[in-house]
Amino acid sequence: MKQAFTAAAIQMVSGASLQQNLAEAGRLVGLAAERGVSFAALPEYFCLMGKQEADKLAIAETPGEGIIQDSLAELAHRHGIWLSSGSIPLVSPDSGRVFNTQLIYAPSGDQIARYDKIHLFSFRRGEENYDEARGIVPGKSVARVETDLATLGLSICYDLRFPELYRALGEVDLILVPSAFTYTTGQAHWEILLRARAIENQCYVLAPAQGGRHENGRRTWGHSMLIDPWGEVVDVLAEHAGIVSGTIDPLRLQEVRESLPALKHRTL
Repeated sequence: MKQAFTAAAIQMVSGASLQQNLAEAGRLVGLAAERGVSFAALPEYFCLMGKQEADKLAIAETPGEGIIQDSLAELAHRHGIWLSSGSIPLVSPDSGRVFNTQLIYAPSGDQIARYDKIHLFSFRRGEENYDEARGIVPGKSVARVETDLATLGLSICYDLRFPELYRALGEVDLILVPSAFTYTTGQAHWEILLRARAIENQCYVLAPAQGGRHENGRRTWGHSMLIDPWGEVVDVLAEHAGIVSGTIDPLRLQEVRESLPALKHRTL
């Protein structure tokens, strides 16, 4: 059985300056490392919440190259921790759009996994109007990652509304949901959906989020949280930049799965 470890979700209120966002991410990951975490996860688009849709195109990187990926690798290596990028824009075959990509880095600084967001958010209500398909190419494959800490299931933000994605991952220890939920949809559904994913998959869920008022006028819901396999909220931060953390305990996973063996009762 694997050992218990401490994981942290980094909450940010990212702006339109790549350099400032990288510096803030470095500061918060450093604080998490000082607390003794072994795994830290950044929110969706930690590196940029631009003023225009095209802003992400300007900073999109080729896989394995660029200041964002170099910064992430350096952070993981410097602090000797596992690190999730949350999500960053990577170039796609479509020159007008990018992939919204989560990368996982080992303590060595090596990138060991990639997941491109599959489900693209679209929402219209009053003055709120979002359509990720205008700037993002959807991914095609789920990503299950084996590490020496835990078996990870990767997802990003809007994926949270599609339980079939998580079933396709199989049995995992920890689901990651880096997000930038809008204030409207987050207030209504964020915690309910996160707790449902933890309960039905009998695993931990770590959800680092954007949380606050951004330079572009957008307000994100925040409420980064860690949820245990029974659906209990271990730690949560409402708004503003900060850190949510807690223990990922294999004994707790075993206890929940043995007392209510729902995963073994599946017939479909």
